[in-house]
Amino acid sequence: MKTFKGNKQSLPVRYCKQCHKPMTWRKKWEKCWEQVQYCSERCRREAKRRTVDNE
Repeated sequence: MKTFKGNKQSLPVRYCKQCHKPMTWRKKWEKCWEQVQYCSERCRREAKRRTVDNE
């Protein structure tokens, strides 16, 4: 995939499972975009903590 310079509106968007903020595709996530669920480490940790608290 070539680098994308120009209109960033056509990039895919996904919403964080924890805070529901939109996340736009990043080059860093190119190989693992299907597995990206959280926008940050904080959201990932919070989600993990909530599942432990519910058990």
